[in-house]
Amino acid sequence: MLERRQIQRVVDLALDEDAPFGDLTSQTLVPETAVARADLVAREPGVFAGAEVFEIAMTTLDPSVKVTLEASDGDRFDTGAVLAHVEGPARAVLQAERVALNFVQRMTGIATLTATYVEAVAGTGARVVDTRKTTPGLRALERHAVRCGGGHNHRYSLSDAVMAKDNHLAVIPDLTAALRQAKADLPHTTHIEVEVDRLEQLEQLEAVLDSGAAGTIMLDNFSLDDLRTGVATIAGRALVEASGGITLDTIAAVARTGVDVISVGALTHSVRALDLGLDITVS
Repeated sequence: MLERRQIQRVVDLALDEDAPFGDLTSQTLVPETAVARADLVAREPGVFAGAEVFEIAMTTLDPSVKVTLEASDGDRFDTGAVLAHVEGPARAVLQAERVALNFVQRMTGIATLTATYVEAVAGTGARVVDTRKTTPGLRALERHAVRCGGGHNHRYSLSDAVMAKDNHLAVIPDLTAALRQAKADLPHTTHIEVEVDRLEQLEQLEAVLDSGAAGTIMLDNFSLDDLRTGVATIAGRALVEASGGITLDTIAAVARTGVDVISVGALTHSVRALDLGLDITVS
């Protein structure tokens, strides 16, 4: 789902940001004929993501730079693993180094964290998904990284589905009527989701649930007991999504309540970049 044009767009912007008028250090100190050979090395274990992004970032400035990948997206690796080799004109390699690392370190960090969340719910049937809490401009890359870690994606953008959240509900006078009208007007392929933040709201949605107008009900910031009650109340008439401050310490218990989907903003909004390094020798 991650297209090359999406990668190229963000790589071009990043390279331009990092060296708007060229790499002054390399242009001044590094001989034009120098060749660099480098290894992308893991300083800690993880799950790899961003292979194509790394390759494009390293080769955009000079297509003669050659990248040989030793790991594929989704591969697990240990400390010390060599994930890729790079060889080419030293000036181009050095100029692209930080941009390429920034992308692959962040994406690999997301994949690694996602894999940990997915492992925590193993055997429950619950699906771990991301949210729209992504870095502006990097959503396609970050959501790809979530999939590399075994997670799934929520709607990509506001254009992909109807999702009535608390601020929408505050300005909709008759939610049931609005949802029924939306179901009638929209294409049959359009998914409709409704967020509730207390059990009493579920009672108001009985007609909506019975009609099948809502495909998913999000239970936001519910206690474990209320999640179990919510799952029983919805009773298979819609998918049940749990959301709101879910952490590695709590996700397993949330999954055991019987929810179908667990959305975790932390997969992308506060992830730590994994420690990868580009070890270069110049000749």
